[in-house]
Amino acid sequence: MRSAPVPPAKLVRFVERARHQLLRVHQRTFPPYAAMMEMIMNAWAAQAITAAVELGIADALADGPLQSEELASRVDADPDALRRLLRALIGRGIFRQRRDGRYELNSMANTLRSDAPLSAAAFARTLGSREHREHWSHLAYAIRTGKAVIPVVEGMDAFDWLSGQPEIADTFNRAMAETTEASISYLLAAYAFDPYPTVVDVGGGMGRLLAAILTETPTARGILYDLPHGAAEAPALMRRHGIEDRVRVVEGSFFDSVPTGGDIYILKMVIHDWDDDQALEILRKVHAATKVGTKILLIELVLPERNRAHLGQLSDLEMLVCQAGRERTAAEYRALLERAGFRMARVVQTASPYSLVEAEAV
Repeated sequence: MRSAPVPPAKLVRFVERARHQLLRVHQRTFPPYAAMMEMIMNAWAAQAITAAVELGIADALADGPLQSEELASRVDADPDALRRLLRALIGRGIFRQRRDGRYELNSMANTLRSDAPLSAAAFARTLGSREHREHWSHLAYAIRTGKAVIPVVEGMDAFDWLSGQPEIADTFNRAMAETTEASISYLLAAYAFDPYPTVVDVGGGMGRLLAAILTETPTARGILYDLPHGAAEAPALMRRHGIEDRVRVVEGSFFDSVPTGGDIYILKMVIHDWDDDQALEILRKVHAATKVGTKILLIELVLPERNRAHLGQLSDLEMLVCQAGRERTAAEYRALLERAGFRMARVVQTASPYSLVEAEAV
């Protein structure tokens, strides 16, 4: 159920364009060297946020404001160093200091709570981890060669490496769940699932998106399809949402096959993980499970045709670093889908950075 009004996608795009223009004005009126240094030092800001999450500062302040000494005691930090960290974060709009000196949460800091309804804590841990920083330190190699970094640095595919790192994998999976949770209301506001009696979520992990769709569409049933470790928590999640009798969890790899019987197949942030050959292999497996007219819905960061700032541009580099995956434009998705036996119908923008690429089997 959507808990808050979702702004129209057109309004959000207008605000994004305005922000883009303001950024350009800032850069043109600021000395170039100073503007560049500011962008470079954003890496420090990201690490400061990660440190705040690792220390549990937002969690410690969840019950109310605290003086610096008490807060330092609760998070096991040096009081002076903690004040310096909070000073830097408050300067960027994260946390607040009251007139009596006590620190408290604000709306930005609240997203760093591990138990926040829309938490960014695991995402901060993932991107700020030592391993992730090490992988990104080899970006120039990836640009020179067009090859992924993780197989070279770790000696194996990114997902194989992740499966051997339980703590990192758990944080990564929680980060992915966070991004799904944050996007659900935008996705449901942009697309109606009522026409589809059976919804198949391919590579859907624990099934949070599918649970939201079925909650919103009481007449529908669902099939959740993922690897055994990916779907391990799905039955418990479905029970929490009271829809366990409407969901069938199927374990398997989308490189081998995809369950049949769906009226619409959803792949959220799946295709961007892979290069064109592997993406085509996945889409062809989906096509083999469909009949003519069956819908497929790709939920992805569809890149703008022009080089206007977009989250997908940096995510595209992340995909390159990890395993030579890529973000794509609408034209690139159209070409890929056609090769797999689908006809792209439209791209539905949402009020989030995600877009819905709708196609049907031919």
